[in-house]
Amino acid sequence: MLTAALAGALDAHSAVPPHRRRRALAAEVHAFILTNLGDAHLSPDAIAAAHHISLRYLHRLFHDDGHTVAGWIRQRRLQRCRRDLADPRLAAHTISSIAARWGFTSPAHFSQAFRSAYGLSPRQFRRQCATVHAD
Repeated sequence: MLTAALAGALDAHSAVPPHRRRRALAAEVHAFILTNLGDAHLSPDAIAAAHHISLRYLHRLFHDDGHTVAGWIRQRRLQRCRRDLADPRLAAHTISSIAARWGFTSPAHFSQAFRSAYGLSPRQFRRQCATVHAD
């Protein structure tokens, strides 16, 4: 009975076109990354292992969408940091603590990445947002 159920599941899996399986896996991987974004140890190796796929296949999933795994993670982390730095309710939190919350372990690296992405230092961005909220 178990063998028949397993065979049925395998038949159902092979009936799904490969591009849909890839798209579903990519969505699963993206969701996993977003859930674990604050983990400073989140890496392509850890992501591939969690999804039982090779590192090469993981990189191919992202490459097909025009991204790198590390680049996609960094972009999402920067977006979360930017959102938190703009939030007046988080004004008492240091820039370093916000960066650490989203997986940046080096304040200098975070500041450099933020400036590169948004054209302002995190401190300048925060001041600018505070001015807007004060008006």
